Amino acid sequence: MITIITTAEAQDQFPELINQVVHNKDHIVLTRRGKEVAAIVPIEDLTLLKSLQNQQDLEAALESLKNAREKGSISLDTLKEETGK
Repeated sequence: MITIITTAEAQDQFPELINQVVHNKDHIVLTRRGKEVAAIVPIEDLTLLKSLQNQQDLEAALESLKNAREKGSISLDTLKEETGK
């Protein structure tokens, strides 16, 4: 279940919201001035999200390595010289 609540309301209900997340695996979306700004989710969901991000980072790194092997690469010093930085 997803509950949408303002940050002001969440301050008053924080212990109950945590219990909803821990025991019911609910998701709490916090809003401020009508905009979604944060969420309270079960730790398992955060762990999964971090794992997916790590997998995407690994895939991007492998693709970069493949491109470097196919097209070649330059040193950091050379890059600095070429860009003037």
